[in-house]
Amino acid sequence: MHHPQKPSGIHPLLAGRFSPYRFDPSAVVDDHALGLLLEAARWAPSAGNSQPWGFFVGRPGEPEHDRVRSHLAPSSARWATGASLLVVTLTRRHVGDTRLLYSEFADYDLGQAVAHMTVQAQAMGLAAHQFRAFDLEGLTKELDPNPGWVIVSMVAVGKAVGGPPEGRGRRSIAHLRSAPWSPAE
Repeated sequence: MHHPQKPSGIHPLLAGRFSPYRFDPSAVVDDHALGLLLEAARWAPSAGNSQPWGFFVGRPGEPEHDRVRSHLAPSSARWATGASLLVVTLTRRHVGDTRLLYSEFADYDLGQAVAHMTVQAQAMGLAAHQFRAFDLEGLTKELDPNPGWVIVSMVAVGKAVGGPPEGRGRRSIAHLRSAPWSPAE
């Protein structure tokens, strides 16, 4: 099922991407770099150009970072606090406080925006690790997003220490094409 070969033919930014568990705590994501990461996300495609995403960002030493860091699970706090930037990702699922969908593709579109941010980080010599190991209820109370908006995930961004782990396999293309369907009887 897992294919340990290095990918050939795909863009090096994609082939070299991995989610680090160690970041250089001395590295900095300055205002310009942060702007580029957000700009990359801004240009992601979305259903009907609805752009149903938002981000709460914090860098070490900033009050925003402290607000987010206190809600990390112990498992993610061990490595994510060394990152140069913590990003809380939000999506706009509903119109205000109604049950009317703002976009039925809101979560999908947010994923595309974060993917764009991730590739931009890679192009800038940074790495991004997306995760969900945090107290969602506590962070939602802390940040109090507007009605219709929900927190989905977080992203730690910074300078990776070390490379991808050994044996980091991926499923084969054949498996990707066949997995959603039951085998013929």
